[in-house]
Amino acid sequence: MAGLFSTLSLKARSLLSRLKISVAILATISTLFATLPVHADTILILGDSLSASYGMDKNEGWVEKLKAELPQHTIINASVSGETTAGGLRRLPAVLKSSQPDLVLIELGGNDGLRGFSTKKLKSNLTKLIEISEKSGAKVLLSEVMVPPNYGPRYSKSFNQVYFDLADKKNVMLMPFFMTEIAPKSELMQRDGIHPNIKAQPIIVDFVKPWIEKALK
Repeated sequence: MAGLFSTLSLKARSLLSRLKISVAILATISTLFATLPVHADTILILGDSLSASYGMDKNEGWVEKLKAELPQHTIINASVSGETTAGGLRRLPAVLKSSQPDLVLIELGGNDGLRGFSTKKLKSNLTKLIEISEKSGAKVLLSEVMVPPNYGPRYSKSFNQVYFDLADKKNVMLMPFFMTEIAPKSELMQRDGIHPNIKAQPIIVDFVKPWIEKALK
């Protein structure tokens, strides 16, 4: 009988030992998965002076600051001051080829509006920008853009409506214009009354970041 209990005890200790090893292995695997980096995406910002650090050093602009907020992702700033939708359309194929982004944030149209370009042409160019981006395999986040009210309510309304119509027609996410709450505050604007100053850049980052994260899901 004593020998039987001894054998059972030995088997119990062996089973317990194997259970401990299994638990240890599971804990190790769990730790490894917990420490794995978040999937990295490449984000392309195709914009104008509002995204090109106009009037300040490059590293002071909101796109550069966004890189610090999203270090797991690669953010490429292809924004150019004075850029129109036509200019962005000419550059986009080469930029897509070199960057191969997972997401394209299109922030263009402001200079079209300031130059009084037709909303029909604006819509056509933005449509092509969206289609070319999606054809490359990237998701698209379209930024709403607005023109100053002194261009007349009819033109301003027609201009702004282009973005809503496109977002609906092309089924892309539309991010509200990040200048809406900034532009009326002189302390956040440069002397020209058009471009945000250094103080406004962190505010833009806080506004844009959740939209980019949402678009990447």
